[in-house]
Amino acid sequence: MEAAKKHQYEDADYERRSWIGECIEKGKSLLPGVLLCLVIMLGGAYLAEWLGQYVNRLQGISATSSSPISSIFVAIILGLLIRNIIGLQEIFKDGVTFSIKFILKFGIILLGIRLSFVDVVTLGAWGIPIILACVATGLFITLYITTKMKQSHRLGTLVACGTGICGVTAIVAISPGIKANDEEMAYAVANITLFGVIAMFAYPYLAQLLFHNDPIRAGLFLGTSIHETAQVAGAALIYDQLYDMSKVIDVATITKLTRNVLILLVVPLLSYYYLNKVGDRTNEQGEKQKKWYQLIPLFVIGFLVMAVARSIGDAGVSNSGTAFGVLDPEQWTSTWKTLNMVGSEYLLGIAMAAVGLSTSFGVFKGLGMKPFFIGMVAALSIGVISIIMVYLIGGFITL
Repeated sequence: MEAAKKHQYEDADYERRSWIGECIEKGKSLLPGVLLCLVIMLGGAYLAEWLGQYVNRLQGISATSSSPISSIFVAIILGLLIRNIIGLQEIFKDGVTFSIKFILKFGIILLGIRLSFVDVVTLGAWGIPIILACVATGLFITLYITTKMKQSHRLGTLVACGTGICGVTAIVAISPGIKANDEEMAYAVANITLFGVIAMFAYPYLAQLLFHNDPIRAGLFLGTSIHETAQVAGAALIYDQLYDMSKVIDVATITKLTRNVLILLVVPLLSYYYLNKVGDRTNEQGEKQKKWYQLIPLFVIGFLVMAVARSIGDAGVSNSGTAFGVLDPEQWTSTWKTLNMVGSEYLLGIAMAAVGLSTSFGVFKGLGMKPFFIGMVAALSIGVISIIMVYLIGGFITL
């Protein structure tokens, strides 16, 4: 009996040490890529400051004035240049992927501390009509153009969902249910990458042109018209750095997260349509479609939890003079501001460098003009509807 217990304890100890060893090895594989992203982020900040001083001098403005060039913009460009000119070595790939999949989402979670839960719910509710109009328009127009151009109906569906909801995540989620093949998925991802990156760089300037000094409308536009969560975050950060309006980050983030949640509605509906049409719940590779609860973006829940924490902390300071019965007003303010800084400046900065490093122009080879045109139509139609709806509804929202 004693020998059996001893053997059991030895097995448990071995498993624990084995797990620790695996974690250490995994950390070693991630570290080079994450450090590369950090270096690019810091280099982008330095280069943006240097270029900004030069531009200010050319315009006769004091060199000490704030830089008119976004460090996030420069960091993404640096990442793009490295990936497409030098190439991304294998040692960095795991860390770059980790930065986009996890560091980005953790940064967004920490952004929730900037807002009260009431603000999140209010803005999310007001954003729903705009989001629904954009998604519906994207689906109908894209599928119509796809039919007219005699392209795969599945390809049009993938492009429309990726453009209208949440980029590559939506493409991956919907593909098993509609029986999409690898080529169709590759074309859809290429479209999302191309037009999403263009929008990330161009739309901050367009938003300022259309909604001059109105951060709510600008944020709604960025949050509803740009494809990927990372691209929306990048555009909002660029806008904030260019025009000094941090509220845009809040509005764009909440709007995009609300959009992401719509995957719970759109994916089952389209899968049900194809299920009745084809009569099978697997695609050509035999992959089963995800259940509804597997589609819930966990970082959206994390964002809401942080907003709830902010609301509870603020209420505690107002009612009893301490947040959570521990932190005095000054300590509480310092705590949530530090969390916000870590999320918005460091984690999202690292993730944006990773966006550049992960974007290979090689994905566009062999795309063809017809799939390219379908993606362009989807992006433009959603952008136009977003502008119209933001003009109509944006004025009713206050934060």
